[in-house]
Amino acid sequence: MSGLKLVGLCGSLRKDSWNRKLMHAAKDAFGPAEFVEGSLRLPLFDEDLEAQGMPAEVTALKDQIATADAVVIACPEYNKAPPGVLKNALDWLSRGGAPWKDKPVAIVSAAAGRAGGERTQFALRLMMVAFRPHLLQGPEMLLSSPAKAFDDDGNLTDEMAAKLLNELMQDLRRAAMARAG
Repeated sequence: MSGLKLVGLCGSLRKDSWNRKLMHAAKDAFGPAEFVEGSLRLPLFDEDLEAQGMPAEVTALKDQIATADAVVIACPEYNKAPPGVLKNALDWLSRGGAPWKDKPVAIVSAAAGRAGGERTQFALRLMMVAFRPHLLQGPEMLLSSPAKAFDDDGNLTDEMAAKLLNELMQDLRRAAMARAG
């Protein structure tokens, strides 16, 4: 089934971030699918702003997630936790509706530290509980020393990381196909 839609969310706004490269490697490992990168460039969560009407960019992101067959989140580790832009997006997405409910979701992380983002994934998994997605538990995709794991064209060259990423994304694909029926 190649009619699947995969949404990617990158917790780093930097165009050439390691996590964006990892997200694109995850997209490739997922296989044939429509890929949409959701934008986390959202206004800061503010109930006064929400009372004026849901911002269009929040509605667009919520719709992308709701219509996706699966979601991959590339989550960097900033000061031992997920970045603020990702937490802000989750705060907005918690308002009205349930776009994440039963949605197959995989988390991947690239971080310069030796654990590759282990603490950020732990924190993000805890944050996701309230949304009730079908959150894949493994294999954990924690890429340490990402500067050594990609070639100049942004291709993942670390063999062990590529193996784990492929396994995770094939599990995500199977979950998406099962949900799509």
